[in-house]
Amino acid sequence: MGIAENVAAVRARIEAAAGGRRVLLVAASKMNGADRVREAVAAGVDACGENRVQELVEKRAAGAYEGAGLHFIGHLQRNKVKYLVGGGVGLIESVDSVELLGDISARAQRLGVVQDVLLEVNIAGELSKSGVSPERLPELLDFAAAQEGLRVRGLMAIPPISVIPGANRPYFARMYELFVDIGGKKYDNTSMDFLSMGMSGDFEDAIAEGANMVRVGSAIFGARDYGAGR
Repeated sequence: MGIAENVAAVRARIEAAAGGRRVLLVAASKMNGADRVREAVAAGVDACGENRVQELVEKRAAGAYEGAGLHFIGHLQRNKVKYLVGGGVGLIESVDSVELLGDISARAQRLGVVQDVLLEVNIAGELSKSGVSPERLPELLDFAAAQEGLRVRGLMAIPPISVIPGANRPYFARMYELFVDIGGKKYDNTSMDFLSMGMSGDFEDAIAEGANMVRVGSAIFGARDYGAGR
């Protein structure tokens, strides 16, 4: 199937899992060129999500994202913030430190904008992954409450890779508990609007546990050829 047919199939699976709830579809477009991204946008994805700043900048210059939202979903180095804030990136999903929050806020204030972010949680405590531990979330939320240049719009997580169906549901369930708990505490400058979790292999489980935003790559674009580069 082509990209348009894949998007339609993913949409149907999302609708079946969501039971009437609205779930946003972010096309994880890493290592897909501008033409393929435009196909996904034309097929009706809600947003495109990029993992690499350089790739985002190149495809943004080529007009690849016109007609859809643009998210950054990869690990963000502090010296790359300037390429995202004020550059049409609607949501930075992968913020995991006070220092990064401060850099984003400072850049946004200089430009006279407000940047929406999600806090990335390392829900399984994996050493190989970025994200803040659940125990440190209050520290980030307290800091963000005083930042005029940003808004915390929710949480994001990438649970462990597993080939066992349903294995990640406990992690998704824990994320939903955090999402609800934070929302009930009414932190300043924070609204729990988005819970971004679930990828091609497990987005239906994520939706069943409360996700309202999923990041889908290979189910839309096909398997990535890492040997071919971009």
